[in-house]
Amino acid sequence: MELGTTRTARTTIKSPGRKLADKGLSLLGKLILLGYAVGTLYPLYWLFISAFKTNEDFFQRPYALPKAWMSDNLFRAWDLGDMGRGMLNSTFVTITSVILTLVLGLLAGYVLSRFQFKFKKVVVALFLAGLLIPIHSTLVPLFLMMKEVGLLDTYGALILPYTAFELPIAIFLSMGYMASIPKEIEEAAMIDGNGWWGIFGRIIFPLCTPIIATITILAFLRFWNDFSFALVFINTQALKTLPLSLALFSDGFGTDYALTMGAMAIAVIPTIVVYLILQDQIMKGMVAGSIKG
Repeated sequence: MELGTTRTARTTIKSPGRKLADKGLSLLGKLILLGYAVGTLYPLYWLFISAFKTNEDFFQRPYALPKAWMSDNLFRAWDLGDMGRGMLNSTFVTITSVILTLVLGLLAGYVLSRFQFKFKKVVVALFLAGLLIPIHSTLVPLFLMMKEVGLLDTYGALILPYTAFELPIAIFLSMGYMASIPKEIEEAAMIDGNGWWGIFGRIIFPLCTPIIATITILAFLRFWNDFSFALVFINTQALKTLPLSLALFSDGFGTDYALTMGAMAIAVIPTIVVYLILQDQIMKGMVAGSIKG
């Protein structure tokens, strides 16, 4: 027994060459990740330094720091583009759409992950088929539909399509996550006298914080940055969203890049803030659905 233990111990001891190779691979991995991080963050850095340049500086020194930091670009872009109104409209439309997506997506995901019923596979297939539909190919039929029902040029013309097109991915993610929650938790709650609504509201919903954060940031990014739906469905200036405000700095004759970059820097700040707030839960949500309880 002692001889076998000694042999095992010897085989687990790494040679100096092996240790050096492991350190080299670890360093290489870190360098690759660092390069990827720099490559990902550089466009954001470039956007913010460009927001403080003049048009001449933008073309002559596109990658260098500004010669003179033109903070006036941000204030002019805010005023000329009426970005305050656009941001309020985008905030209302985005938050309302995200809430509807979460409520409907989580409820549908709970039913499809927990209950067995006839044609369940067909229902799941129909929801997942929504992931395959090219969203912008529906603009013309949706425009005609909105016109017929009187929703054109209203908040509903954006909120309803946003929610409908985001539901498939929300249902898909919530189904996978809820399937990893042990059913014994629900059985214990049912013994304590909770019904299905009580189980969902008191047990399942609090446990779904990571996947809620993941769905929220994915939906937020899509709704906040959407341009085509807002362009087609909204005509009233008072209802225009933030992406439409950004388009005001470019016309058929030219683009004021200094103001455009300033406006884009303002528009991207809310998405960065939301991601920083939810980043921990997003990381948990990305991996939790793949782990069975």
